[in-house]
Amino acid sequence: MPLLSDTQLIDRIFAHVDGRTSDKGDSVWREPAANYSSEARFQAELQVMRRLPVVFCPSGAVAGPGDYVARVAAGVPLLIVRGEDGVVRAFRNACRHRGMQVAEGEGCKKTFICPYHNWAYGTDGALKHIPGADGFPGVDKATHGLVPVYDVQERSGLIFVTQDKPLSDGALADLPDLLGEEQTVFNTITFVDQANWKLIGETSMEGYHIRALHNKSFYPYGYDNLNVVELFGRNSRIVFPFRRVEKLRDRPREEWSLQGCVTDVIQLFPNAHTSTLTNHVMLIILEPVSVNETRWIIYQMRPKSAGATFDEDKARRDADFVQETGLREDRAAAKSIQGALTSGANTHFTFGHYEAAIGHFHRQLTEHVGMVGEGDSR
Repeated sequence: MPLLSDTQLIDRIFAHVDGRTSDKGDSVWREPAANYSSEARFQAELQVMRRLPVVFCPSGAVAGPGDYVARVAAGVPLLIVRGEDGVVRAFRNACRHRGMQVAEGEGCKKTFICPYHNWAYGTDGALKHIPGADGFPGVDKATHGLVPVYDVQERSGLIFVTQDKPLSDGALADLPDLLGEEQTVFNTITFVDQANWKLIGETSMEGYHIRALHNKSFYPYGYDNLNVVELFGRNSRIVFPFRRVEKLRDRPREEWSLQGCVTDVIQLFPNAHTSTLTNHVMLIILEPVSVNETRWIIYQMRPKSAGATFDEDKARRDADFVQETGLREDRAAAKSIQGALTSGANTHFTFGHYEAAIGHFHRQLTEHVGMVGEGDSR
């Protein structure tokens, strides 16, 4: 099913404002607290991530030929690069000689040269040069290129990487139109928090906490526990309206637009989401480092409607406000929960009717962890 249009969303928001209500789910999910601290469960989740099309970066991060991003995904060093033919490819980031990683960070290269012995690879992964090739008489360059992952897809302005034989189509089921070519990246941030990746992810999946946790940051601009929630495929959408949406009541319906009136969050199963704010868009990827560590990768991009009027200074101020207030508060909450896991106070965490998107997420993840347990016969 297509997601609600701006007009449909605004109608629903006004109904909630007038009725002092919010979208609610029809079930309660109880998630075992041990699933946030169990090493066995963590390893199973990494296997799931390796066997799904998972968001690696926005297309804008590898916009031109030779543009690349190298980082660890689900515990595996990967390299993605846009070739001279415009096609994005992904490889296991390991030299075929002695296994050293051939790239790090991001940038633009026509050739990737291993720092250890200078074996050189093209953007298509082919082995181009072996220094002192006469010392390797049995090595066939044609069969010693960088090893590709199972699949790469460029969809809706995002790069999806599937490392191994897939369990399902993951986030690609019913994927909406998300990012356009004009949405270039103006900043990238990465840092590590001492919290399980799911604890961090849950903070962006409900608005039940806005008044309590964000009392002086987001709440003065928004509402208490008022959200529109849509579940689609394995993904979800959570819309957080600002009080300024009220100004639309006096405008003709054909002029209604969500721009500047909501924060629109699209959760992409399992570990990424986009947030469309007033002056910028964020893609956030929560990369598991260990059972109690998560690397945030945040791409800050221009909004779709910016056009030639894009004001990067304003976008950066907008992004800094979100980073230093709301995200900081969400991070503190996740780390606090992580610290209390060993207390034994909770055998389960209970996600109620106002937290339907979290329940949806855990149902999908539990299903996929079960698939891993059943092996390749599925």
